Amino acid sequence: MRDVSVKVPSEWRTLKVKSNCIKVTDAGTYMHLSDPGKECHSIPALNMTGRFSRINPLILRAIKANLAMNFNLTQIPERFGKPRTKGITMVMDKGLSVNEARNFCSVATPHVDIVKLGFGTSYVTPNLEEKLEVYRSHGLPVYFGGTLFEAFLIRNQFDDFIAVCKNFGISYMEVSDGSITIPHAEKCGYIEKLTKYGTVLSEVGSKDAAHIIPPYKWIELMRAELNAGSTYVIAEAREAGNVGIYRGSGEVREGLVQEILTQIPGEKVIWEAPQKAQQLYFIELLGCNVNLGNIAPTEVIPLEAMRIGLRGDTFNLFLNKETV
Repeated sequence: MRDVSVKVPSEWRTLKVKSNCIKVTDAGTYMHLSDPGKECHSIPALNMTGRFSRINPLILRAIKANLAMNFNLTQIPERFGKPRTKGITMVMDKGLSVNEARNFCSVATPHVDIVKLGFGTSYVTPNLEEKLEVYRSHGLPVYFGGTLFEAFLIRNQFDDFIAVCKNFGISYMEVSDGSITIPHAEKCGYIEKLTKYGTVLSEVGSKDAAHIIPPYKWIELMRAELNAGSTYVIAEAREAGNVGIYRGSGEVREGLVQEILTQIPGEKVIWEAPQKAQQLYFIELLGCNVNLGNIAPTEVIPLEAMRIGLRGDTFNLFLNKETV
């Protein structure tokens, strides 16, 4: 017998799978069919986690991947369930209010994995602690944008950066050098040090459009940063999507991306892709479970629909194909 833990946020309610029905009650109780045709059983949820034994694969797949959906469709590619290590959606919050963050979480939580408080916005955002608690209550990790890390670093306040992360309960940290120059061995040293305090994401690429990094160098930098302890490397694009892995027009530097993928596992890269055409490129290239970042809060639902072939751009992408 194998137990499987499945996290189910309280706002998820009902899922129908063919003739079977799985329900999550307001009290946080799971109703599910352990086998097709058998009676429903209720299982109390502890900390929004239910345990299922000998569960039918169809039902398990529905719970893990499709429970947030409102009805059943066939030929929908399988999205990995949360907590995800692949198929990540990283959202950029550039200054949402507490109420806006709360409203955002009410609709987007099932489809979001990480929230970044962009660049230095966390320094000037009112009610920061209250907003962080909103995200925390929905199980969404938050981190400060890499530009803030660089702002601390250039002022010789690295230890203060660690203290701020601790004080605000931030366990994800980004190490970047898009605005300042840091010797790469030193950057890797910061990555290694920060792994003692939480999950490290490191960004590769310059925010200066005139600074073109050759593909072999991207690979070298990414590999070294992963070896130093980064959980993911982020391919730089800025919030506009017009530098780094993109040309000034927003067009993907396809040769660069393809060459990176010959040496760096795609699941270890979060591709910043704020523009719809950029998101589409990576979905077509790497499938619905590609890691995408710098997604605007208002674009989370459209992106999730596009990931699974329910937007015109990807409508035919997964039809009559095995799910991925």
